[in-house]
Amino acid sequence: MRLFFIVLAILLSWELPLFAQQTTVEDGDENSPRRGLLDDSTKMVYGPNTSLYFYEKSVRNNRFEKMELDTSLTGFHNYEAVADTWYKYQDLANLGTAARPIFYDVPEQIGSTSGFEAYDLYHNTTDSIRYYDTKSPHTHIAAFFGGGNRNKLDVEFVRNIKPNWNVGIAYRTIRARKTLNPTRRDDNNVVNDSYEMHTNYHSENGKYRLLASFSRMKHNVNEQGGIIPPEIDTTSLYFTYEDSKVWLRNSKAVDLRQEYHLYHEYELLKGWQVYHVFDKKKQEVTFFSDLGTSDAAFFNDNRFISSDTSLVHSKTDTTNNHNHFSEWRNEMGFKGDFGPVYYNAYLKFRSGRMASRFFSSNNSFTELYLGGALRGEINENWVFEAEGEYLIPDGYRVSGLFISPFLDISYTKALYKPTLAQERYQGNHYQWDNDFSNTGVDQIKGTIKADFTHFKIRPNLTINRINNYVYYNEEQVPEQASSEAFMVIPGLNAHFIFAGKFHWQSEAYYTLITGGAADKFRIPEVFVNSRVFFDGPLFDENVYVQLGLEVRYRSDNFAPAYMPSTQQFYLQNDFNVYAYPVADAFLNFRINRTRVLFRYNHLNAGYLENDGYFVTPGYTGLKNMLDLGISWYFFD
Repeated sequence: MRLFFIVLAILLSWELPLFAQQTTVEDGDENSPRRGLLDDSTKMVYGPNTSLYFYEKSVRNNRFEKMELDTSLTGFHNYEAVADTWYKYQDLANLGTAARPIFYDVPEQIGSTSGFEAYDLYHNTTDSIRYYDTKSPHTHIAAFFGGGNRNKLDVEFVRNIKPNWNVGIAYRTIRARKTLNPTRRDDNNVVNDSYEMHTNYHSENGKYRLLASFSRMKHNVNEQGGIIPPEIDTTSLYFTYEDSKVWLRNSKAVDLRQEYHLYHEYELLKGWQVYHVFDKKKQEVTFFSDLGTSDAAFFNDNRFISSDTSLVHSKTDTTNNHNHFSEWRNEMGFKGDFGPVYYNAYLKFRSGRMASRFFSSNNSFTELYLGGALRGEINENWVFEAEGEYLIPDGYRVSGLFISPFLDISYTKALYKPTLAQERYQGNHYQWDNDFSNTGVDQIKGTIKADFTHFKIRPNLTINRINNYVYYNEEQVPEQASSEAFMVIPGLNAHFIFAGKFHWQSEAYYTLITGGAADKFRIPEVFVNSRVFFDGPLFDENVYVQLGLEVRYRSDNFAPAYMPSTQQFYLQNDFNVYAYPVADAFLNFRINRTRVLFRYNHLNAGYLENDGYFVTPGYTGLKNMLDLGISWYFFD
């Protein structure tokens, strides 16, 4: 904490004179697309709009859009991955813990996947890599110091080797101490180390373009299993936080991921390109527990031990599960523009396997896909899109999208495979071998856009029909529903501006689920987020400030519980994660290019009937504590 204030003081002493002495790119003519590149002495001044970035999908879809670096304040205080989704994920109430989406959505991958998804939220996948077009070396540092030593650091450096060749590297880390029963200062719940390297190049005539990246994440979690219920141990209490009694002290999960990615394209004729995509991915998932300790009481009594007693995972007092997923992908296709119409067709080949110390043979797969897309644009406000992918012979995904100034509508129909983990798993505590049918889904989404000068109101509706859904049941093993589920989810997004500086942003969803499989989806009936804040400049416009209050609410529900040994969320019917509004106060401000946040968590602690709240059965949400954060850019 002391280091944070020293860094902040140095930064402010450096930034304020700089702000007063020079004209930066933020202060130029707003009608100029590259405003402020020159100062009064005609010297080049670099800033957020001289280091632009783009995503691969914009290149592939021929909608090449470069975006400026983010210096906005709205939502900056929600620096954690779960908070950044505005709490649409359920985690274990600490930074970097296992997480699952609260609302159902259609999977992007209709073919085989590993099924170990608890830490997806913390991995920067290839489609989320930012590629840069920068005119100068650019460094971004973001450091977040959460109360209770929940810390996060992101460092990124990019530069241009040549005007048509850029490279970059990034390092990200999480060090989050246990919020429940830590025994020392560095008794971490989560330790994450991730890095990525990327490059993009285009030929001088613009006909050839290449994007490539490598990313690696090692996510270490010291599992706790949640708080021991008072009905099992009368000395265990729920809202004692550092003094809580937890199930596990000698159990650890690791999720290691590596991805190599290459995309390149060549323009054969004007408006017609051929392209190739290559991917190589690896995921190693391990879980270790010392069952010679009290941790053994958490797990089921039915243990499966290999007959080969020379193996570590065969020891009677030890759990040592290991799963290794690998994948190779090659995609070749062509695309182009014919007037206002974009077209794409491709052939994709995937192969991979799931290996385990317990498997007698690997669970392998080979998949062949045919796919394509079509897009038409009358102008930037009127767009239609259609795309489809066929997994030969028994999987598909087709979707359509219509965008207008007043209404957006999308439709998706898919038939996708169960995950490899759902089909086959062998470990010390659980074993199964299933032959599930593919899951089918129809999804319709619609949004009415009523946007005015001082307010926006956007009613929306999502309708899902899902059959053959695969889930983890109350016995913590996968099962397939024999009937359908129907979801109707009306929602409302609104943003009101008062007197030009006071904002009220809200979103609310109501979920109605019917059908024979309705109980297999544990979605809160009511889900609400809202924030009220002041947003404007102070001190002769040298400082831009957001000061406000944010509240989130979920209605009562039997939220899925979490099993560390399989790294899966599963259904339970005993623990009601009761309704509880959580209020956070925040202050975000920006001086020149530097953003600073202060967030006081759980402002309303001690003022309601309950002493606190739960996010997952056995895991209490944060107590009241202060978080700090700082983000700044350098351009030389």
